Amino acid sequence: MKKIKLLIISAVCLLASCTKDLVSIDYGDINPEIFPKSETDIEAMVNAAYYPLRGSWWDGIFSTSERGVMMISDCTTEILTGWYDEKLQATQHSYMPDHAGITYFYDWFYNKISMMTMTINLIEESTVSDELKRKAIAEVRCARGLLAYTLFDLYGPLVIAPLEVLKNPLIEAPLARMPYNEMVDFIEADLLAAAEDLPHPAEAVYGRFNKALAKMILIRLNLHEKRWDQVVALANDIIEYNHYQLDADYVGMWNLNGAKTSREVIWAIPCDYEGTSENQWQLMVLPGVYLPKGGWGTIQSTWWFYDTFESQDRRRTMLIAEFTDAEGRTYNRNNPETFLNYGPLPLKIHEDAARTTSFTTVDIIMYRYADVLLSKAEALANGGGTPTQESIALINEVRNRAGLGDLQLANYSNLTTFNDMLLTERSHEFWCENGQYRADLIRHDKFVSRAMEVRGSEYTSPEKQLFPFSRTMISEGKGLFIQNPGYN
Repeated sequence: MKKIKLLIISAVCLLASCTKDLVSIDYGDINPEIFPKSETDIEAMVNAAYYPLRGSWWDGIFSTSERGVMMISDCTTEILTGWYDEKLQATQHSYMPDHAGITYFYDWFYNKISMMTMTINLIEESTVSDELKRKAIAEVRCARGLLAYTLFDLYGPLVIAPLEVLKNPLIEAPLARMPYNEMVDFIEADLLAAAEDLPHPAEAVYGRFNKALAKMILIRLNLHEKRWDQVVALANDIIEYNHYQLDADYVGMWNLNGAKTSREVIWAIPCDYEGTSENQWQLMVLPGVYLPKGGWGTIQSTWWFYDTFESQDRRRTMLIAEFTDAEGRTYNRNNPETFLNYGPLPLKIHEDAARTTSFTTVDIIMYRYADVLLSKAEALANGGGTPTQESIALINEVRNRAGLGDLQLANYSNLTTFNDMLLTERSHEFWCENGQYRADLIRHDKFVSRAMEVRGSEYTSPEKQLFPFSRTMISEGKGLFIQNPGYN
């Protein structure tokens, strides 16, 4: 097995808009008797666990580019359209093991789980106070649970290296993927433990993990497993924190400081112009001719998706269906040129025309309270076998904020019509956020049929619900690492 390396932050404020040098630390050179031994050491190690969970084209899994989970996941749905490289492969469902832009997430980030496992062990063996250990381990376990869930959702069960293997990095030890139920249990155990010791949302530092985030990821895991009663219980826990509420200004949450001041945001990744954590979404979305400041125009939505919105829906506001360039030429659905030929521009966030770099200071919103309400609505209906007035009321609460009227239970009295409506609401609410809509379609067996309906895809199949692993990973597994079905 290759030596495990860990990027340690040389200062303690990685996500607090500080740009610091990163030093590669080889665990083989660390004497656990002397490291870590201070609060500063512990904080540096905790910050290192946040590092792969930021926005960064090079090494952040939540990059707002083709190197991030959101763009590639949404490209597999009707939300986004790509016309070259991994974006096209995702759009067509034509991805295969040789497509590095699809296998990248596992290839690059799976060993960060091992890094976090080693970090937890080093903190446990340190000489700092038990209270400091408890708080630090909670953050690292939340990071590990979030990363493991994200990769599990994309690829299925992962290779999870045991601590004893990690402590002997020079001994080659090929490993099999974890059995499915053990994988779910591993993620769940991390997040339950984290939720126990993380701070209450009212006491958490902006950009850091809190109890509600751990439970929100648990909601996503339990939706994945269709454990409806647990989804309801977790949603009620977050509601009973009495901290969150829907933001009256949906569009405003993506203003320059919108996430920082919103009581709806459960977790956002702070971003800055220096690129400590990068948000480059305007660069990806806006074409060069867009005023007042364009970008590269690498992605569009679909007109199919645009047409599913009611005309007065505020959530459609930042799907840009028309714009005029510096020479007075107007581009729209009837005159798209190459800028709107697939669909509107999925801007979502403030255009930040004053930005002087490729990045913006608009923070990356990952999870919001609206997800708690819609998840509870889904779980109530599906767990009970029939939609209820409570489930409809929760959906209407989210719709009302978007400027829409109430839906009536009588029109959605069976699960098929209810779930179809719920999927539409989820797509309208969470487009271009964390890429979770792909999992929503899969959960309701719509992933393949939607690709055929919207794209006419000749490549899609049930096997495409999971991404492939690279041939390198399969080879290094020496017969123990089994590829996902359909990719051999």
